[in-house]
Amino acid sequence: MTPRADRSTALRADAARNRARVLRIAREQIAAGDESLQLNAIARLAGLGIGTVYRHFPNRHALVEALSAERFRELVGEAQAASVEEDALTGLHGLLRFALERALDDPGFAAVLESSTDAAEQTSELKSELDSAVGELLGRARHAGVIRSDVEADDVRRLLCGIQHAVRSGDGDAARAEVYLDILLQGLRPPV
Repeated sequence: MTPRADRSTALRADAARNRARVLRIAREQIAAGDESLQLNAIARLAGLGIGTVYRHFPNRHALVEALSAERFRELVGEAQAASVEEDALTGLHGLLRFALERALDDPGFAAVLESSTDAAEQTSELKSELDSAVGELLGRARHAGVIRSDVEADDVRRLLCGIQHAVRSGDGDAARAEVYLDILLQGLRPPV
């Protein structure tokens, strides 16, 4: 191996360690109650230059997306499972409950879920996978005649984000979340 190849490999490993360090510090900040995720402060706490942090995460939203990736993968898996549920309406209700619980538990994840733009290609791919699974589920539900014909996967995601916002703007009562989910499901039914 040439010295140049060794150096290139070492830099990639070093960059991966730096990225992991930034993510760890950001998670620690959130766990301590600081959700501001100020990149300058994270760089200082991680013992890295601000340029290093910005190379990995050009803005706060990019960092939030990276922190939410695992949760997003879980949601995609849940949507894929719901899309093959025998009763499409039961699958949809379970998926909505799962997604709402995660969004209420993690404001960063909720922000990524509702964002119209993505900082990372990975997030766009996850949203596409989510919309595909939800689209399949909605298609089955439409075929069964249990939801409106004009509802698309993106509509469901936006409506769910609205419920999350409504719960947060109130007192955060989980019982209200169930009421709002029921209202959403009733609204998704075909007109009589």
